Amino acid sequence: MPAEAQVKQPQMGLTFEQVWATIQELSKETDKKFQETAQQIKDLNQQMGGLHNSFGDLAEHLVAPGIAEKFNALGYHFDSIAPGGKKILDEQGKLLAQIDLLLENREYSVAVEVKSRPKEDDIMKHIKRLETLRQYMDKHHDSRIIRGALAGAVFPENVKEAAIEAGLYVIVQSGDTMQIEAEEGFIPQEW
Repeated sequence: MPAEAQVKQPQMGLTFEQVWATIQELSKETDKKFQETAQQIKDLNQQMGGLHNSFGDLAEHLVAPGIAEKFNALGYHFDSIAPGGKKILDEQGKLLAQIDLLLENREYSVAVEVKSRPKEDDIMKHIKRLETLRQYMDKHHDSRIIRGALAGAVFPENVKEAAIEAGLYVIVQSGDTMQIEAEEGFIPQEW
């Protein structure tokens, strides 16, 4: 056979132990890469969560100033607002619900959920939150009427209509302030 035609044959003399050691080394390298990628994903999720919280904080800061006055113009006369929200805890300290803004007077409590861009499922989640607040207040012999509101910086029309149908006040951005959209004849749901 001429020299150019000779093809180098792979060495077939590897032992099982050598092959196994190579597989184990590759496995360690793959595990290390996987762990690095998992950490990068975890870090990115934390950053995205922080960004989401920042949007929520921003929306709350847009709603809180002046919101009591807006409701007072509807006849509520709130004397207390909890802009940092209210946490509802069970007897063991477990968080049952968190309310973004809570306005209170002797007769009413209005719980406001603030979203940068509300979605339809936010309506049902807030209704469940209001039910939890009702149960909490009943346990503490607080018989004030609870009403709910959904606030948003960007409020899709279909979500706005669904919130109003559910008996929630709708708070929308209007220029550099917020306004309550309550059509003539609107009757808020009570809990």
